Amino acid sequence: MGLLSLAIWMPIAFGVVLLALGRDEHATAVRWIALLGALVSLAVTVPLYASFELGTAAMQFVEKSLWIERFNVHYHIGLDGISFWLVPLTAFITVVVVIAGWEVITERVNQYMGAFLILSGLMIGVFSALDAMLFYVFFEATLIPMYLIIGIWGGPNKIYAAFKFFLYTLLGSLLMLVALIYLYTQSGGSFDLATWYQLPLGSTAQTLLFFAFFAAFAVKVPMWPVHTWLPDVHVEAPTGGSAVLAAIMLKLGAYGFLRFSLPILPDASHQWAWLMITLSLVAVVYVGLVAMVQQDMKKLVAYSSVAHMGFVTLGFFVFSDLGVSGGIVQMIAHGFVSAAMFLAIGVLYDRVHSRNIADYGGVINTMPKFSAFALLFVMANAGLPGTAGFVGEWMVILAAVKANFWIGAAAASALIFGAAYSLWMFKRVYLGPAGNQHVKALSDINAREFFVMAVLGIAVLYMGVYPKPFTDVMDASVAELLRHVAISKLN
Repeated sequence: MGLLSLAIWMPIAFGVVLLALGRDEHATAVRWIALLGALVSLAVTVPLYASFELGTAAMQFVEKSLWIERFNVHYHIGLDGISFWLVPLTAFITVVVVIAGWEVITERVNQYMGAFLILSGLMIGVFSALDAMLFYVFFEATLIPMYLIIGIWGGPNKIYAAFKFFLYTLLGSLLMLVALIYLYTQSGGSFDLATWYQLPLGSTAQTLLFFAFFAAFAVKVPMWPVHTWLPDVHVEAPTGGSAVLAAIMLKLGAYGFLRFSLPILPDASHQWAWLMITLSLVAVVYVGLVAMVQQDMKKLVAYSSVAHMGFVTLGFFVFSDLGVSGGIVQMIAHGFVSAAMFLAIGVLYDRVHSRNIADYGGVINTMPKFSAFALLFVMANAGLPGTAGFVGEWMVILAAVKANFWIGAAAASALIFGAAYSLWMFKRVYLGPAGNQHVKALSDINAREFFVMAVLGIAVLYMGVYPKPFTDVMDASVAELLRHVAISKLN
């Protein structure tokens, strides 16, 4: 078992152990075991970065063995520059979520922590899979722990939200399964992605397959107009569930476009790029406007996630190095910023038990340390230069302007909307005199909460000030992907 397999199966193994521990009298031991499992899983990803070879588009850390012989399905995993950073990001966010839920979760602690660790391993499996059926198994399996997290530890309408999440994402995935089976037959009985990249598919077949994959990945991103499940799920999900959903699970769909739609269906990707760009711009502009009128903090951040992910799909479908790299950078940056935003809302909710903006006001008077972190994350959410939120959006806007000035101009308007809804929320929640007795009675963040906020703050600032380590890893793979798509288009 190589390092990449350890990154996948280590958190799953720890999660299974936690599920076996049982009752809540072992809660303290459960929390420490969960933290150990999350930290060990993160530590495994460190040598992956140290050993990653720059300047090559080849898959690295490859492991391959026969899994289901009858259907020629392999346990085939590996990483390139496109998928690499999503692995340590997943492990990092898992550590943060375990620490954030340390005191908040008091019932079924072992199941809560176990679900997050198992989910972490499954998501890393999605980013690592080089066999299409293995990808599908990991992709679908992530629904189970997240469904339980929402349905057990969520809010008053948690069952409704969990069903909506499950049904939306499952329906799209069934169309993807049909597409995978068709490609399996066309390739002579292979699920190997590298083999599929060379398939000579006709125009009609590519279009049908493109929309089959679109059904699965667009719902997961989520793109407008199939985004309506996201705000409901975020409102009902526990804080940790919202953080992982926004930071990692949305990236599964965006990653699918890069790993499946573009390289397997290059002609259809070019043909339908106008549709993808249009839907992305609607998400960036319209959904940004929708975010401005929200009264629930979680709903506001949920809609802002749809708008920010619109930059990702926009960057992918302008077919330039800058655009695709910008989209991937935006995925990573959004992972840090959205997790920080939801965890910050969780800090307030744990004290006041309300997400309504009107129930706050003047929080800075009683929680000055926390308010400083909240301001940093709000600025990053608005795309302030020097924060992670700026880098990817700026790269995508530059690429869009080079492709078409008006597309770039429309995308750039999102920076204005992002600043408007982010700063307006901060003003109403944090600034001014204390809004009520609940706010006057608030206590500032403790050492555990300070640590969580500080770690995320450092990540947001580091990526904003020095994004080079992130872009260096992906450059060669992005260039190779676009070269493949361009050659296929010419042929």
